Amino acid sequence: MTAIQTKPTLLLATLQSTAIENRAAQVVWTIARVAVGLLMIHNGFSKLADVQGFASGVVSFIGLPYPVFLTYCAAYAEIGSSILLALGLCTRFNALILLSTMLIALFFHLKKDGWHISPLETASLYALWFSFFLTNGGGLFSLDTTIAGWLRKSSSP
Repeated sequence: MTAIQTKPTLLLATLQSTAIENRAAQVVWTIARVAVGLLMIHNGFSKLADVQGFASGVVSFIGLPYPVFLTYCAAYAEIGSSILLALGLCTRFNALILLSTMLIALFFHLKKDGWHISPLETASLYALWFSFFLTNGGGLFSLDTTIAGWLRKSSSP
């Protein structure tokens, strides 16, 4: 047996979630992941509903180049990553993408409105959830955990 076979792969380490072993907590974790993922999808579709308005009103306002292109990137990232997050597939990677969009949203709201709570509230809550999933993964009831189980079985002698 080689050393590579006895150590977990980087992929396996990225996929597995071992933070909480309590089944009830894992059910809540799954419900939260699915709910946050499904609720976030509308943000991507709202960008696609008015690409030019979002590009000029948000992306250009904060000073990023190629506003229309970045609007499409943000919209499709929010739609695709939200679906994958809800499924628990590549959870940490998708949480990182979604966290990035929320950090840009927070920057926009701070630049536009200052410290007014209402515009910051939703983006802040999403950012906290995405930070949780980035740190902890998809949980026990996710495709990541299923894939990690398959990888463990295929690498064991």
